[in-house]
Amino acid sequence: MGSVPWSAMPIIPFNRPRLQGVEHDYIDEALASGKLSGNGRFGQRCARDLEERLGAPRALITPSCTAALEMAAILCDLRPGDEVIMPSFTFVSTANAFALRGAIPVFVDIRSDTLNIDPDMIEIAVTERTRALVVVHYGGVACDMDRIMAIANRYGLMVVEDAAHSLPGMWHDRQLGAIGHLATFSFHETKNVHCGEGGALVVNEANLVARAEIVQEKGTNRAQFFRGDIDKYTWQDVGSSYLLSEVAAAFLWAQLEHLDDVTAERRAIWASYHDALGDLELSGLVRRPIVPSDCAHSGHLYYLLLPEPDLRDGFIDALRARGVQAVFHYVPLHSSPAGLKLGRAADRLPVTEDASARLVRLPMWSGLGRYRLNRVVNAVHEAIATVDAAPVASV
Repeated sequence: MGSVPWSAMPIIPFNRPRLQGVEHDYIDEALASGKLSGNGRFGQRCARDLEERLGAPRALITPSCTAALEMAAILCDLRPGDEVIMPSFTFVSTANAFALRGAIPVFVDIRSDTLNIDPDMIEIAVTERTRALVVVHYGGVACDMDRIMAIANRYGLMVVEDAAHSLPGMWHDRQLGAIGHLATFSFHETKNVHCGEGGALVVNEANLVARAEIVQEKGTNRAQFFRGDIDKYTWQDVGSSYLLSEVAAAFLWAQLEHLDDVTAERRAIWASYHDALGDLELSGLVRRPIVPSDCAHSGHLYYLLLPEPDLRDGFIDALRARGVQAVFHYVPLHSSPAGLKLGRAADRLPVTEDASARLVRLPMWSGLGRYRLNRVVNAVHEAIATVDAAPVASV
């Protein structure tokens, strides 16, 4: 880094939300329209875009991925005591949505390569009370959806894809979010495209579309009323206010218009990290992400696995001292206070526990640029030398 000390350089943040340049124009257009609540012109554009990308019967734009997961839980028609299988290595919303319906999250282990749910563990966890299965495409790398859908069909289970990281990842020639019965997406500011807080529910089963619209509109058939299908709307079902405001949807549309360009840029950043850190993996000092050949990842995140859990905090501190903000990821849900109270682990989860303790995420955002990327890479090489790194263990 020449003669400039690390301390004199600006911090490279873990995330920086990027504007595409037309957000203000679209927000002004939304304000001028006089329609500021959900499902206005911009909200409908966003929904149609997702439907066309995924080939889905219906997409509903929501205030968050959490809201979309709550809608999915309602559409799974769960009863108290029903069981829903999911990975423990995921964000809390994946479990919360189903616990709110009185269902029991059943946590299973992940694969050591992709850090996605292990299909072998799914089948072991199925009981007579199992009603649904939630899969999380970690980092936008696809789960083994062929095996997962085969298991679901064998036992009559609903499949929800938590695709918060996944737009526009692929499994073989299919878009992630287009394979399960339902899918959820996140447009949080940390995602590839965003509106600060936002999400979407994708309904891939045509027979669930009408009910999904009702659930989104506080349990009423208001959507049909606005289309002119009925002369008044009434309370039909359980539901809540799961609509993204038109102002936020205008912002989101400005982002979705550039999704392909943003994805290409983030995949290029991912590839640059992967190439530049290969020597550390060859030396046994880290393990890089693994993407199976039948997947196309979304470029959402880039992580490293350190050799030992005890090294992670020191490594993150060493990066911070060099002006780089890196973070860990999920604390396993099965061992959390709420997980112990509301769910259960189907078996031991050694891969989850080990990976969770060793994973470090590097800065990853559109506009990172070559200079900052090189700074991160140099900082990683220097920081890894400051910790007592032993040859990397398998997860």
